[in-house]
Amino acid sequence: MTADRTDDSLPAVERLPEDRNWIGSTGLARRQVLAGGAFAAGFAAACQPVASSAIQTSADGLMEENVHFPASDGFSLPAFVARPAGKKSAPVIVVVHEIFGVHEWIRDICRRFAKAGYYAIAPDLFARHGDATKVTDFRLLSSTIVSKASDAQVLADVDTTYAWAGAHGGDGSKRGITGFCWGGRVVWLYAAHSALLDAGVAFYGRLVSQKTELQPLSAIEEVAKLKAPVLGQYGALDKGIPVTDVEAMRAALKAAGKSPPDSLTVYEGADHGFMADYRPSYNEAAAKQAWTATLDWFGKYVKR
Repeated sequence: MTADRTDDSLPAVERLPEDRNWIGSTGLARRQVLAGGAFAAGFAAACQPVASSAIQTSADGLMEENVHFPASDGFSLPAFVARPAGKKSAPVIVVVHEIFGVHEWIRDICRRFAKAGYYAIAPDLFARHGDATKVTDFRLLSSTIVSKASDAQVLADVDTTYAWAGAHGGDGSKRGITGFCWGGRVVWLYAAHSALLDAGVAFYGRLVSQKTELQPLSAIEEVAKLKAPVLGQYGALDKGIPVTDVEAMRAALKAAGKSPPDSLTVYEGADHGFMADYRPSYNEAAAKQAWTATLDWFGKYVKR
């Protein structure tokens, strides 16, 4: 474990680097993951559930489709959509994927939101750089795809996603965003970026980031810019996002006058990836509580 100090106003703490933190939450040995095969078959591809705990949401009563639409730079952005059949102008929830891209679990999350009455759309924010669901080597995934998705590109793509959804069956005036791990950080950044957002729910999104040229933003430094209420949901056992980071974020939100309504919840006994029912990191009790809290949050701020 290495010390990760990215903000001089924060104390130096030990944070497990993101790649090692993910490996730890998979339940596989590090050498197995880096070798490729076990990682790809068990987690990245995830075309079918890979654990007995994996939830499979029925598509009955839903309309789902794979779509493409032009991003602001002209790139044809792929996305998965799930929405209630026969319901017009459902509120839009953008689902931001993990580092593994738009695989089956992310699609199932979209179905769960659609069952709750939302127009759920998961854009593939890595698509310009490759297909994350096909990469079998963790280091290659991080270096050739994840690291190349700039903050500017991602935020612009989410803007485009809402605009497209609003013109294709969703209610673009009612906007929520949620994301997991890599996507959880995006939730915080997008809430600071868009005045049109109604609410966000960030699942174990990194609060203190190792900055790069393409990813210069750190969630904790963006709190004063937040334009929509965010619910952050974290695991007490997460070694990549220690509770000290959560407490520092809580203090920053309070100091900026953002809390309330912004709120942070730490689930005891839960680790990084506690919502991911297809992996050994899944914590059923925490996941159920967090899902209820998510629907309550969006019900209050997005459905209105």
